[in-house]
Amino acid sequence: MNLNIYDIAKEAGVSITTVSRVLNHKENISTKTKDKVEKVLKKYNYIPNAIARGLVTKSMKSIGIVTTNITDMHHAKSAYIMEREFNKLGYSVMLCNTGTRTEESINYIKMLSERNIDGIILMGSVFNNKDIQSSISAYLNHIPTVLQNGFLDMENTYSVLVDDSYGISMCVDHLFEKGHSDIVYVKDMDTYSAKQKKEGFLVGMNKNDLKLDDNSIINTQCGLDGGRNAVKELIKLGKKFTAIIFGEDVTAIGAIKELRDLDINVPNDVAIIGFNNSILAECCYPELTSVDNKVETTSFLSVKLLSDLIEKKNVASNILVRPELVIRKST
Repeated sequence: MNLNIYDIAKEAGVSITTVSRVLNHKENISTKTKDKVEKVLKKYNYIPNAIARGLVTKSMKSIGIVTTNITDMHHAKSAYIMEREFNKLGYSVMLCNTGTRTEESINYIKMLSERNIDGIILMGSVFNNKDIQSSISAYLNHIPTVLQNGFLDMENTYSVLVDDSYGISMCVDHLFEKGHSDIVYVKDMDTYSAKQKKEGFLVGMNKNDLKLDDNSIINTQCGLDGGRNAVKELIKLGKKFTAIIFGEDVTAIGAIKELRDLDINVPNDVAIIGFNNSILAECCYPELTSVDNKVETTSFLSVKLLSDLIEKKNVASNILVRPELVIRKST
């Protein structure tokens, strides 16, 4: 016979709150009432669920993690780390995969706000979208929210950020030291992070007194085809280049493949740098120089920040992580 907390409360002649107090071993209950409830619990071998516990503790011990693409290796690794760490802290995790549609992101944010969860982590700078910001303000103003590699200037919203601008500026410094002056940046997304990377390229080029023109930055789509298309576009434009920096490893690898098909040697003719230091960087040929954006560090820090917020500890509103450049054979 499957009974719920309401059935137990009815048979024991008490409120569901009283049953919850017994289940959660609260002291503010009489021995007589406690014995009466426990007798019914034992009779039906009742196993309490999370909702019953949450009625008293005001906590479901649950976390929402929202990402746009769980098949992305970077997001998958980060989500795995965070789920494992929250599990150690006694929290269950609800993983929401929104895809690229703004409406899906808003729907998931609204759904999580109705689930009485303890906190939310939004993965990626895509959540800086203005429409999504409005939904966060409307639905999550009472729920501690952490953006992993994103920033929102809003109440009850905190950030763990990678200094993407510094990461790309570091790439320009490295290429300049290797003797390159004709450097191109390929922007393959339209997010807060992508804009920071573009800014870092401009900073690096100006710092090293390198020439910029209208074709020093080109746009493409993220992915292997995007990398191939970027190389084709540069050649079509007649742009002189000896090095290309990409915002994602996978796009950089697409460029390497296209250059190889054109009998252009990497790195002797053209140096290539990616971003994320994913496993792909070590699998391609030549192995890809890439910016390590510290996915393990940002994942652990996101968990620590959100758990501290839930426990109402004093925390920094924003945590900035410095990336590192991992030099391999593509430069």
